[in-house]
Amino acid sequence: MIDTVFNSVIVSEEELRSLLGTPSRTVANKVIHKLDHHCRDFISKSPIVFLSTADSSGSCDTSPRGDAPGFVHILDEKTFIIPERPGNKRLDSLLNILSNPYIGLLFVIPGLEETLRINGRAKIIRDTEILEKMAAQGKNPILGIAVEVEECYIHCAKAFKRSKLWDHSGWLAKKDLPKPSKIIADHVNLPDIDSDKIEAALQESYEKRLY
Repeated sequence: MIDTVFNSVIVSEEELRSLLGTPSRTVANKVIHKLDHHCRDFISKSPIVFLSTADSSGSCDTSPRGDAPGFVHILDEKTFIIPERPGNKRLDSLLNILSNPYIGLLFVIPGLEETLRINGRAKIIRDTEILEKMAAQGKNPILGIAVEVEECYIHCAKAFKRSKLWDHSGWLAKKDLPKPSKIIADHVNLPDIDSDKIEAALQESYEKRLY
């Protein structure tokens, strides 16, 4: 479908570079290949990370993981573990990792416009002695996503500055926000499921099954 909609499509790096240019020396040299003290500090202060994965066919998925700052356990300069807390059981990220270990991550710290990007390979682990170190609310995670670091670098703040993400004055009033329960009910489109039932199920999950 996308091939029939657009008439001017970029198909080569040469054409792309002719339009957008090449990175500066600083940008070209900012990538490191291990967790130095700066990366460790950033991760320790981040309460949320976004995971990008793809299956063996290349179909992609992005999913957040979040908890109190420090929830990601750093094992050494090349390895860290993200605890897998209870979710909706779709297992999109985990199933992708089983078929394709490559993973991209974006760590975010509220109030800071720069982010930390890490690329590497992931495995799903069950090592009890490691998972116990990521216990929360008295519960150990059943699984963890272990990441072997290949690239680390700071991503500039331009997207956050353009979006003014941390500027509360630009946030929508609560009444103007999209209503997730209504969206889910419409997407599910089953006769016995409405937005009220979805809202009740969401609240029950948030209150009783976060950990």
